[in-house]
Amino acid sequence: VQLQASGGGLVQAGGSLRLSCAASGAILSINVMGWYRQAPGKQRELVARITSGGSSNYADSVKGRFTISRDNAKENIDLEMNSLKPEDTAVYYCRAEGVRTIDTLMNYWGKGTQVTVSS
Repeated sequence: VQLQASGGGLVQAGGSLRLSCAASGAILSINVMGWYRQAPGKQRELVARITSGGSSNYADSVKGRFTISRDNAKENIDLEMNSLKPEDTAVYYCRAEGVRTIDTLMNYWGKGTQVTVSS
């Protein structure tokens, strides 16, 4: 199982970016998919997550600005980030929890993608 993230980059404050994460492999189902981020010198933190049923939750710092969406058929998620702030600068990681294959149930992290917001 692999998680492939894309869409990071450099944007000015107030701008927008879209992150995408696609899961691949012999996957039967994924319970939760989400995005975490880690800024320099800080711990990794939850940004947003969404269940297979479509329930989502967000960090307080991004509520109203970020929107997570999921395509269960394709096992991918998008994170639409609007009104970006310099404090959103971080490496963003995709995560999949409860990934069921024919013989395993595991959690996975994708490689990070850098998001930089300039002031």
